[in-house]
Amino acid sequence: MNTVQKARRLRRAMSLPEVLLWQALRRRQGGVKLRRQHPIGPYILDFWCPAARLAIEVDGQAHDMGERTRHDMRRDAWLSAQGVAVLRLPAVEVLRDPTGTA
Repeated sequence: MNTVQKARRLRRAMSLPEVLLWQALRRRQGGVKLRRQHPIGPYILDFWCPAARLAIEVDGQAHDMGERTRHDMRRDAWLSAQGVAVLRLPAVEVLRDPTGTA
């Protein structure tokens, strides 16, 4: 499955924190274009703001364990080399206050 197909599938299966953040971001856009589950290179970003070259990632508990941490570091390094800044938000914070994290 290529990244575009995978991104489409992920849009239909977003986690609760991703859904809540997307709803909050959509209300607060202020003219800024945002995309959800956006493919870029070999990766799929949770949220993407092309004007700011900003990726917003919602990290659940799995991101703190084992190989996932190393994968995220490699991913962030690759994105940085492409001129993309990455903002990581803990899922627990999004669940606690989706509007405040948006």
